[in-house]
Amino acid sequence: MSNISVAVLGAGMVGVASALALQKKGFRVTLLDRLAPGEETSYGNAGVIARSSLMPFNNPSLWANLPVLLKNQSAGFRYQARFLLQNLGWAARFVARARTPVFEETTTALDSLIRLSMNEHAQLLRASGAAHRMRDNGWMFLYRQSGAFAGGALARERMAHFGVATEVLERDHIRQLEPALNPIFERALWIKDTWSVDSPGDVVKAYAELFRKQGGQYAQARIKTVEPLAGSRWRIRADGAQDGLEADRVVVALGPWSRQFMATLGVKVPMAYERGYHMHFAPPASCNISRPVYDTAGAYVLSPMEQGLRLTSGVELTDIDAPANPVQLGLAEAAAREAIDMGQALEPAPWMGSRPTLPDSRPIIGAMPGQRNLWLAFGHQHIGFSTGPGTGAILAALMRGDDAPVDARPFRAERFLKG
Repeated sequence: MSNISVAVLGAGMVGVASALALQKKGFRVTLLDRLAPGEETSYGNAGVIARSSLMPFNNPSLWANLPVLLKNQSAGFRYQARFLLQNLGWAARFVARARTPVFEETTTALDSLIRLSMNEHAQLLRASGAAHRMRDNGWMFLYRQSGAFAGGALARERMAHFGVATEVLERDHIRQLEPALNPIFERALWIKDTWSVDSPGDVVKAYAELFRKQGGQYAQARIKTVEPLAGSRWRIRADGAQDGLEADRVVVALGPWSRQFMATLGVKVPMAYERGYHMHFAPPASCNISRPVYDTAGAYVLSPMEQGLRLTSGVELTDIDAPANPVQLGLAEAAAREAIDMGQALEPAPWMGSRPTLPDSRPIIGAMPGQRNLWLAFGHQHIGFSTGPGTGAILAALMRGDDAPVDARPFRAERFLKG
C-alpha cells in the first residue's frame, strides 16, 4: 500500500488517529488542517475516555423531557431558535431516533466503538510517550437528590447490559473518594471503566508527533474543497503552498466543519452543532479533585487538567459561527461553586467549540456513496476524543479491503448520504 497516497483532512483526534491507522496499514499519508493538531474541538473537551459514553442524548427518556427542554431555560440544554427552525429536518430525525429499537442499535454500536478505541488509545498513549497524562480511576455522576438518581435508571441498565463496571456511592463514600467536594450530593455512580487525561489537546499533539516520526507528512493549510481527477485521484484545493496537492484517496475528518466542506461537493449532511464552553480555575491545593465529576443537576463536568480545574458547560444548539452566549457557563459556574471551592478563573474569556451531531448520534465511518476513493469519518458528537482511535482502525481496515475490527454497518454513510 506504500504507493497509495491518502490525504486526511482534519487534525483533531479523529483525523490524527485515522492518519496513524492508515500509516500502520502501509498507506502514504498527508494530514492537513488550518491549525496545528489538537487545537480546536479536540482541545476543549473534558478529557474523558469512558465506557459510559455509549448513552446518546436521544434516548427513550428524551420524550418525557421534551416539554422542559423546549422551554429553553435549562443549564444542560439550550437552543438558538433561528438555528433550530433552519434545521427542523435534523431535529425531527433526531427525536424520531429516540425510539427503543434505534436506541438499542446505537448503544450496541457505540459500545463496540468505545471498547475498540480504548484498546487503540492504550497502544497510542504508550507509543507516543503520553501515557503519563492518563488516569485510570474512573469518573463520577453526582446526584443531589435520590429522585434524580432514580431517573438515571435507564443509563445504569444499559451500562450493566454491556458489562460496564460501576459502583453506587452514598454520601460518606463520595467524601472519602473526593474530600474536596462539599456534602451536597446524596448519591453518586462511580463509573470505573473510564480513563481521563490531563490535557486532551496535548495528547492529540503527541499522537501527531508519533505520526510525523513514523514518516507522515503534515501541512497546515485552510482547505477549501477537493476536485476529482482522471484515474479516481483527487486534487485538494487550499490556501497557500498546499493548493493543488494530489492524492489517490481523501478522508474527510473535519468534525463540525465537515458539513460545510461536504456542501462544496454538493452533498447535504444532516448535521447539527452542539456548542459547548469551558473555563479553567485555580482551586486551593486542598480543594482539588482526583478524577472528572459530572454534577447531573448542575449540568457541568469538572476535570482536573494540567491548565487548572476545567469547568465544561452543557450544550447549545446553534450555528458553528454564532456569537458566544455565556449564559450556560455562568449557570454551571454558580452550581459548581456550591460543590467545591474553585478559586479564581484563569482566563479572561471562556473557550468555546462545536460538536458535530448526526440524527442517530453515531458517526459516519466509511466510503462516500457514489464517489470512488472519498472516505468519511465525522459526526462523533461529544465522544470524538474517546472514539477517534477506534474510528481510525475501522476506516483503515475498510480502505485496505480488510475485515473491520468491529461491525462497521451501523456507521455506514448510506444512512444519510446518497451519491
